[in-house]
Amino acid sequence: MQESLRIGTLVRGGEAVQVIPQIVKHGFESFQLNFWQTTGDTDLVETAARLRELAAEHNFVISAVGIYGNPLGGNVESADTLAGWEQLIEHAHLFGTDIVGGFTGRLPGSSIDESLPRFAEVFGELSKRAADKGLRIAFENCAMGGSWQKGDWNIAHNPTAWEKMFNSVPADNLGLEWEPAHQLTALIDPVPQLRKWVDKIFHVHGKDVTVGWDIIKEYGIHGPKPYVWDRTPGFGDTNWTDIITILRQGGYKGTIDIEGWHDPVYRDELEMTGQVHALNYLKNCRGGSIVPNPVV
Repeated sequence: MQESLRIGTLVRGGEAVQVIPQIVKHGFESFQLNFWQTTGDTDLVETAARLRELAAEHNFVISAVGIYGNPLGGNVESADTLAGWEQLIEHAHLFGTDIVGGFTGRLPGSSIDESLPRFAEVFGELSKRAADKGLRIAFENCAMGGSWQKGDWNIAHNPTAWEKMFNSVPADNLGLEWEPAHQLTALIDPVPQLRKWVDKIFHVHGKDVTVGWDIIKEYGIHGPKPYVWDRTPGFGDTNWTDIITILRQGGYKGTIDIEGWHDPVYRDELEMTGQVHALNYLKNCRGGSIVPNPVV
């Protein structure tokens, strides 16, 4: 009997064939493949074939494939990112996943409201392409330094924006690639948000933060000192037992994939130390390994 809520990690798509065999032994149960702005020269067919062999050998799944850039910007990089979305939608089934993740993009320097018509144009079409292949599109909730008024990467970082997005493209296969870290950074409580939006959450990233409330009280959020730090799960402020409970109560059957390479302490030579701690911590938060019930 296989655990229905697997815990895994993110790997760069072009490095997956080399990296996964080195780290799967630590107990990772799933992997999301990520590309930054473009799929580049990665042979998706060959990569998928090799990963299917490794998955059969080590009993993991590819939970999602993702492209992170701005497909709405109208420049060369945006064209590459949009082409990457199209390529991943075309090839996702070869990896055994039905989820393609990424940023929505936005009109550079423009507000969320100003970016919505272009979002509806691009993802209205992409959502249809994905639906034709039985795929879901999941938008990461990272602000990437942007606000409601302006930014360069993503509009899907605020619940009011989600309402506007899903109203502008009312497709059942559009949802969220959610994590509590980005909401805590905005001083939003992720728990009530998760309860409200759980039906639209298709994929979960395992990333957390520590909020320095003492710094906020003394300096505010626009002062000279950072008030929040990205953390690997198990080192931050989020109660992941509550997160997993709400996900399961909502019928979530996906994975939680650790988004590493952000923690200011467990980094460099301590990166995998932190990730494996997070892996085991999240497994404990889900109740450990699945134990079959007695047969009567």
